[in-house]
Amino acid sequence: MKRNVYLIAFTVLGLLVQALVHALVEQWYISLLVSDFERYGFGWSWPTWFAIHHVLTVVFIVLGGGAGFLAGRFFWPRLYHVDGRPRTRHWL
Repeated sequence: MKRNVYLIAFTVLGLLVQALVHALVEQWYISLLVSDFERYGFGWSWPTWFAIHHVLTVVFIVLGGGAGFLAGRFFWPRLYHVDGRPRTRHWL
């Protein structure tokens, strides 16, 4: 059960990190679009940009959750020494 909680926590962490990165990238690029739409808009309309936003939101959620889950699977045996070696504490 501890492993499942650990994996869920890492998945949630991945979702939170992706939300932060998504928000920062979106703020940056929307400011570019608002300041000079002709230059940064690639000739696409605002409805097209909204569609891109919705598609990329789903992609980022899947990638963030998946990356968090994989990170949890990667770090679980390293943190809890699943390979059978005795636990030693290295503080440095």
